[in-house]
Amino acid sequence: MTALVIAEHDNAHIKPATLNTVTAAAQCGGDVHVLVAGANAGEAARAAAQIAGVAKVIHADGAHFEHGLAENMAAQVLAVASNYSHILFPATASGKNIAPRVAARLDVGQVSDVTKVDSPDTFERPIYAGNAIATVQSTDSVKVLTVRTTAFDPAAATGGSAQVETASAVADSGKSTFMGSEIARSDRPELTAAKIIVSGGRAMGSSEKFNEVLTPLADKLGAALGASRAAVDAGYAPNDWQVGQTGKIVAPQLYIAAGISGAIQHLAGMKDSKVIVAINKDPEAPIFSVADYGLEADLFVAVPELIKAL
Repeated sequence: MTALVIAEHDNAHIKPATLNTVTAAAQCGGDVHVLVAGANAGEAARAAAQIAGVAKVIHADGAHFEHGLAENMAAQVLAVASNYSHILFPATASGKNIAPRVAARLDVGQVSDVTKVDSPDTFERPIYAGNAIATVQSTDSVKVLTVRTTAFDPAAATGGSAQVETASAVADSGKSTFMGSEIARSDRPELTAAKIIVSGGRAMGSSEKFNEVLTPLADKLGAALGASRAAVDAGYAPNDWQVGQTGKIVAPQLYIAAGISGAIQHLAGMKDSKVIVAINKDPEAPIFSVADYGLEADLFVAVPELIKAL
């Protein structure tokens, strides 16, 4: 058995989600290979070869891979798929876009959001917003998996010495075209990679209060800012700050939830955090059921006092 991990990268560096996916692939048994499809992505391929536990890196280079368009990426995966028993993607926006196309073309079922590998054909994944865990056994000859990266420790980014093999790049499918991107730049850590996250909920009351109260705390801690879906829907925070089942899944070392009641949708996205601190004036708020430390207080009083203490 050999597992293939589809690397996420920026054509120069391997993204952290790939390292967690390599760990999951290693638990499937057999060797682990990594596919790096990109444009002038030799640096990324060499970085993948340094990942501990990787036996081989397959490097496919073409201008049409530069932005990771799902149609072209899926075609490249399918070109080498026959050599593998397992094909793994990080359960990110990119991985969730490519994996179903690959599974459909291979006529196999996809196992999504894998949180544990029980055996080469049996996996665990959360259902009902994480309130239950399903054990799924796949009888398909090729297992197509998306991996919840917060459930697996990252493989070491250095220490490996895999060989890099050049593969023929498939032709541009012509089905989609990259037109441009508008990316918000921030000095803060990226939400899914942050070690500390400060999140606010609907109780913040306004975007002005959200920034006035939580931004100084995040600055003090060097933290990323997050928000509940209710806060995002109310316009208090941008969409890319949303933490939850329909937002981003995070597992930082420290998660501070201010004015967040703890709806199932939100808990599903952050309950794997190492330490959870909840600040809420409602003693019955569900967030306290998962919090390691709970402070029953008015956040508009408590957070400024916390900032002063820091």
